[in-house]
This record gives sequence, C-alpha cells and structure tokens, in this order.
Amino acid sequence: MPTIVAACQVPALKENINASLDWIERFSKKAEQKSASLVCFPECFLQGYLTNENIARKNAVNLDSASFKKMIHRLESINPIIVFGLIESDGENIFNTAVVVKNGMLLGKYRKTHLLDGERIFERGSEYPVFQNGNMKFGINICYDTQFPECSMKIAKQGATLILCPANNMMKYEMAEKFRYLHNSTRIERAKETKLWIISSDVTGEVDGWISYGPTAAINPIGQIVDQVPLLETGMITVEILDT
Repeated sequence: MPTIVAACQVPALKENINASLDWIERFSKKAEQKSASLVCFPECFLQGYLTNENIARKNAVNLDSASFKKMIHRLESINPIIVFGLIESDGENIFNTAVVVKNGMLLGKYRKTHLLDGERIFERGSEYPVFQNGNMKFGINICYDTQFPECSMKIAKQGATLILCPANNMMKYEMAEKFRYLHNSTRIERAKETKLWIISSDVTGEVDGWISYGPTAAINPIGQIVDQVPLLETGMITVEILDT
C-alpha cells in the first residue's frame, strides 16, 4: 500500500500562533480527507521566521511546557502525523526546530543543524532522527540543511524513504528572484544522491518588502518534480509514495 504525503504552502505569518494553528488545523483536515497519513508545514511556521533575538526569545516555546501541550491539543482529532516548524526554547538556548505531532501528542523533533549567518541566535542541532509512519520511515532537513549532502545522507543510511524539508524562503526581492528556481535544483541533487523522495513545504507572499515564491514541491528519487504548488499561491500537494 502506498503512503500518501501532503505538503502545504501557506502565508508567512509572524507572532500569531493562533493564526498559524488555524492554518495547520485546516490544511491537516484537508490532507486527511485526501487520505494523507503525513502532512508537512514550513520552517518556523508556528511563530514566524524571527531572527531578532529578543523577539525570537519572547515567542519561543518549551516543548515540555503546559502552553505547548495546550497548543497541540487543538490537533488531537487529526489522524495524520503533522510536521511543522517552530522556535524552541530549552534552558538558555533557542533552536530552529521541526516537531512531529500525532493526535495532539509530540512524537519527536528535529533541530536544524546548519544555520545561515542571520540565524546565529539559534543553537545548532546535532542529531538526525528518523520517524516511523506505518511501513515508511522519514527524516527531516530544514531548508538550508539541504545544501549539505551529509544531512540527507545521514537520513538515507537509517533506511528512510522520504526526507521532509520545512522551508522558509522569505527574501528581499532581488535575492528571491535569484534563487527562484535554485531551491528545487539543490533538492533534486539530494534526491538523486540518496535515492529518496524529498518533499518541501514553504511559505509564500509578500511582507514588508520581502517575498517568498515557494516552492512547495515533491521530488522523486530520480530527481523529477512530480507535483508543486504554483509559486506565490497558497495550496497543498498530495503524493503517493510506495513503502519499501
């Protein structure tokens, strides 16, 4: 039986957790209606891609806290596994993290291991956990991680079939235009190297002179883009992946 995976392209929100959860809840239910058992949302989507340290720390959430448990309790009735990005606090440190949630319960997390210059407020992660979804294993690389072949290869070596890539490509206009088609090109290389599926989820829209085109796309193990949300549109793709 194939596994159906969904990926969502959603607006870039900042400091509005309730609105982010609304999008997660709405699109996850839509994915469930399409028989998806796994659905992915963008990098730092819960609080927004915040790189000012004071603002990021103010909005960061501890994954053991009652407040975070209350947030994901909203997703209790949703059956697919949900992966979404957030800013995590752990003691004095903050991380760019993707959480794995099912029926309102935290299954695990992945912390971004490679940070851009503008992300130095975060601590680097060091582990590449693999998660089980039925008969399929998947891992996570967050956005810039896919520039580094070792990130995807560490997941491949654990017997995974799929890498999810929560991303947030909100950039100044000139830079966004330069990289408009390069994000998929990099992920195609990783897919071909590892022989894994790579499915990305990105934000889209314009905010304060910055823009994100996307892309939210599914790339198969031979490097073909099999589906993609149109650039600058919100939407969702669903892809069937054969379990191995």
